[in-house]
Amino acid sequence: MAEEDNRARLKRWLESGEARLHPLSFPQRELWENSPVPAGDPANHICASIEIKGGITREECEAALQKVIDRHEVMRLSVLPGKDRPVHMIRSTGTASLGFRQLSAAEAQPAALESLMQDVSARPFDLLQGPLYRVEMMQRSTSDHILAFSIHHAIADGWSLGVFVQDLSTAYVMGLNGLRRAVATGVMKLNDSLPPVPQTHSAWAAAERAFWQPPELERRAGFWKSQLDGSRRLWHHHDGSARGTGPLARCVCSLPANLTRSIKDLALKNGATLFSTLLAAFQVALEKWTGQDDTVVGTPVANRNKEVVRQTMGYFAGIVPLRGQLDRRMTFSQHLASVHNRAVDCFAHAMPFAELARTLGEASGPSQHSIFDVRFALQNHPVPDVVLPRISTRLRMRSTGTARFDLACEITETGAEMEVVWLHREAMISRKEVMDLDGLFRSVLVRISQNPESRLDAAIVSHS
Repeated sequence: MAEEDNRARLKRWLESGEARLHPLSFPQRELWENSPVPAGDPANHICASIEIKGGITREECEAALQKVIDRHEVMRLSVLPGKDRPVHMIRSTGTASLGFRQLSAAEAQPAALESLMQDVSARPFDLLQGPLYRVEMMQRSTSDHILAFSIHHAIADGWSLGVFVQDLSTAYVMGLNGLRRAVATGVMKLNDSLPPVPQTHSAWAAAERAFWQPPELERRAGFWKSQLDGSRRLWHHHDGSARGTGPLARCVCSLPANLTRSIKDLALKNGATLFSTLLAAFQVALEKWTGQDDTVVGTPVANRNKEVVRQTMGYFAGIVPLRGQLDRRMTFSQHLASVHNRAVDCFAHAMPFAELARTLGEASGPSQHSIFDVRFALQNHPVPDVVLPRISTRLRMRSTGTARFDLACEITETGAEMEVVWLHREAMISRKEVMDLDGLFRSVLVRISQNPESRLDAAIVSHS
């Protein structure tokens, strides 16, 4: 009976225009088709928190959140089973869902608070019913709050978190201004809303499907078949039960300001990007750590090349495989030039990952992601600098460790330093092994920043 009621409700929504059905976007397909963990696994959640100092009420926060939901259709999205693959449904309206918790003195302690925020991110979403976000307001005192939010990867990427925070802050200010007008005029204006986004996520996805027709896919596929021919996996898994699911273990390290400055100078002198320079050093460290001189890592790309989608929440990011083939006779400068040129070429030939994996016949399973096992990322998506009346805020992005990969290295610039977050599957890779890799990576960076003309064999053995 419940299933019949749901079908009747869906039919009514579709006929009235209350809901629309859309195919999965290309990035969304990667979650369903190329991941070793189910799409509904909490490992696919991304999250952040905002520390708020100053007077703010639950009602003000809820009103601001409602404006964000009204602006961004993905905040009203759920996923339905389809004949060949799932489809997503977008409701025309949605109601803000904001949890509230008044913390005890014990709960406000750092360790207990971290556990509470982990719970916010770890609880699974109901993909069918939605919503695919969770926001909880935790009150330490009347002037001290933490806003913890978790969003399913199907509707957001790292860039989206910045958009979400910016829009939530703007909506909060709009609410204050509306209250002031109401006090001054005696009239409460109820239709204050954020402006519509220049292009919705579903419109962008439709344009992507229109562009990626078979001739274009086949043209790009030829490049990738040549690029990845003969490449090998770092690990081969035959029993997925040994890997487990859920978030990966997390180790946070950092590169000091002087080393960060030296690496940036090295990139500039060699006409390379900071990303290419860090990747080239990572490949050298990975060679020493694994004993393999031919590796493939996957790196995320924002996929927001057009201005019209920079204000839109959604999962836009793509994945580009980057192959590293080391010749120990090269100097690091020569290796860097090769890595930079190859990366530029790969980014120029990027194609939807789900179609790339299908073309190469690389299927994922319960034991392995398609094509690569290691993720390498320089996180440089914009984080808004928000200044608000009456309150101060501090945004904290949280690397949650999506369990689609066995190992990840995520680097973020934090002022003059760089934070290096290592994410690893504990059933396969111990913390000690990860710390060994971190030591190798740091040693290579020091060596090549001091002498970029040294041969790779010298850089590789320097940490023995």
